[in-house]
Amino acid sequence: MAERSAETDADRRTGTTAATPAPEPTAPPRRSGAPLVGNTLTYVRQGIDFLDTLQEHGDVVSYRALGEEFVAVFDPDIVESVLVGRNDEFSKGDFETAFGELIAPDGVAFSEGETWRRQRQLLQSEFTPAQVQSYAETMVDETDALAADWRDGEVVELRETLSTFTLGVLTEALFDLDLDNERAGVVREATLALADIADPTTFALHSVLPSWLPSPSGRRYERAMDDLNELIERLVDERRDADDRDDLLSTLARAEYPDGERMAPNVVRDQLVTFLFAGHETTATSLTYACWLLAGHPDVRERLDAELERELGDSDPTFLDLPSLDVTEAIVNEAMRLYPPITILYREPHEALTLGGYRIPEDATLQLSAYGIHRDERWWSDPETFDPERWLADRDRPEYAYFPFGGGPRHCLGMRFAMTELQLALATLAQRVEFERVTESLDPTMSVTLDPGEVAVRVRKR
Repeated sequence: MAERSAETDADRRTGTTAATPAPEPTAPPRRSGAPLVGNTLTYVRQGIDFLDTLQEHGDVVSYRALGEEFVAVFDPDIVESVLVGRNDEFSKGDFETAFGELIAPDGVAFSEGETWRRQRQLLQSEFTPAQVQSYAETMVDETDALAADWRDGEVVELRETLSTFTLGVLTEALFDLDLDNERAGVVREATLALADIADPTTFALHSVLPSWLPSPSGRRYERAMDDLNELIERLVDERRDADDRDDLLSTLARAEYPDGERMAPNVVRDQLVTFLFAGHETTATSLTYACWLLAGHPDVRERLDAELERELGDSDPTFLDLPSLDVTEAIVNEAMRLYPPITILYREPHEALTLGGYRIPEDATLQLSAYGIHRDERWWSDPETFDPERWLADRDRPEYAYFPFGGGPRHCLGMRFAMTELQLALATLAQRVEFERVTESLDPTMSVTLDPGEVAVRVRKR
């Protein structure tokens, strides 16, 4: 298939223009690997550190692992070109689609083409500022209950605790169910089974086992999804004519496409599973890192306390307070810069093309490395340092030097919901408690999210 070439920001940096033809594209630098398995063993052993070894080869690096041909990208301008300027030349690709088929094949995160456009148009009205504002009180109330349940001096494991917290917020927002409700137990079990099966090691095992020999996690997942499907079908039937509910499930049950068609129950189910998956562990992981980082930086904590006292006094934060909570937002942004919950975005070109002067074959899977770019000293001074102040000063860097929520037409639909929850939860916790580190250092691993492992802190009531 013929290659196509298009001018990118990366091309312009090299001085190529229409009047000065670009040099003939070449293959990207390649990281060699072992015969047959390529870099698979190194990738599995090194995890996040593998990115550093790739970045040493340049901004666009090819390698083979897991039976796939990958091209890792560490250039913000190329990332912007792929996600924004030339997004119609790429799809999610086979690597991510295989994962989507297991999780939510008809969900907006994994669908493509006209199906995706119809879903996106219908769903985006559910994440307007007004709609997100309707969830803000729940976010604060759930955080207050969480902090009230802790004893002074108690050691808590943040990641597990905050995972339960974010699941509670989502269960109420998506289903209008209290997490202690019996029906909510079905949602919780499905979420836990989903996280288990979605772990990269488990997922790889599940994909190679014959269908007649499912793994224990596979059997648990199938049972949990059967129960969830049955629950959602019942709830859709109940709520199609209920105008007094504004949770996402009820809204989707009543919603109509422009042609009058409604979402089938299985499609509603996939949207809800998508948001459970995308909004549960990612938000919990980001809040875990933010709290742990704050616990180790008393100077940042002082600035946060001063802001909360100045802007809120003795009042709880509200959605309308968020524009004035600059330090709070900076802490969240800096935590996601250092530890982006989704470390890599995947894209696959529809056909062979040129990016940044390099030939990209049509069967390659692009890896847009948020983790690598977020820690690149070309765009960030002292990139390994936690410094929220960098977000409060004028900055001159490429727009896609930071992209924890993706970008372009397929940016994360729940971005506003997630940022609202992160900021309100962090501010509410900071008004009530301080954390002391028990876990002194982190060794994150690449799982479904950037897993921090056990993060223990001691709670001090304020």
